[in-house]
Amino acid sequence: MKNKFFWLCAGFFISLFVFANPSFASEPLPWQTGFQPAATPVMEQINDFHNFLLYIITAVSVFVFLLMIFIMVRFNAHANPEPSKTTHHTMLEVVWTVIPVVILIIIAVPSFKLLYYMDRVENPDMTIKVTGYQWYWGYEYPDHDNLSFEAYMIPDEDIDKSKGQKRLLSTDNQLVLPVDTNIQILVAAADVIHALAVPSFGIKLDAVPGRINETWARIEKPGTYYGQCSELCGKDHAYMPLEIRAVSKEEFKAWVKFAQKEYASYDMFKAQHIQLAKAEEF
Repeated sequence: MKNKFFWLCAGFFISLFVFANPSFASEPLPWQTGFQPAATPVMEQINDFHNFLLYIITAVSVFVFLLMIFIMVRFNAHANPEPSKTTHHTMLEVVWTVIPVVILIIIAVPSFKLLYYMDRVENPDMTIKVTGYQWYWGYEYPDHDNLSFEAYMIPDEDIDKSKGQKRLLSTDNQLVLPVDTNIQILVAAADVIHALAVPSFGIKLDAVPGRINETWARIEKPGTYYGQCSELCGKDHAYMPLEIRAVSKEEFKAWVKFAQKEYASYDMFKAQHIQLAKAEEF
């Protein structure tokens, strides 16, 4: 009995340690249990709120655990052969009603603040639009001559590890964004409901046909970040990742000039395809 109690306590505190210490990587890792490192102010606040909740949950769990032990020791049949016939205790009932309400209020106030902070940013420096398709992503830069292109997952047989490409995460075209920039992100879908999820940015937003949802990001660290569709959208749901490359503002300007030439033929083809589709309607 003592050994079982020891391992129960040990497992409880080990699980707290594991879940409280996220893995430091910008992509998911095998057996990862915590969050990915924050790359935006939104994700930093999500991390802080998560840790805040962890303290509250730990305190409540320890209190309930110790209370159960006290009850089992103090009020078992051997120690208390004549049980009390008390059925109501007014003060106790008030306390166990008021304290949970107070705890919920303490959680709700920072929660609502975080939700409003995540929602949108005033006066963004630039805007991008992300559209979910079955099963790939389309990117548009309205502030940069409506530059647009699409990104497909690189098949397993074409993965080049020497270039840092990762299975199920790397795409043929990256979404390139500047750091230290307030970026308005518009999210939509062309066919079914998708969901834009980028853990390092603290973003998880539904992409709904006929509707534009909005969020924002301010990337603080250059690097490569990964996301995926997190809404079951069909047979290839698991094969539509996002690969985001965050660069300096100077590098971003140079990339825009390159991309406008690189994707010019694609934009022309897309425009012709739209015109043809409209003509077929008549």
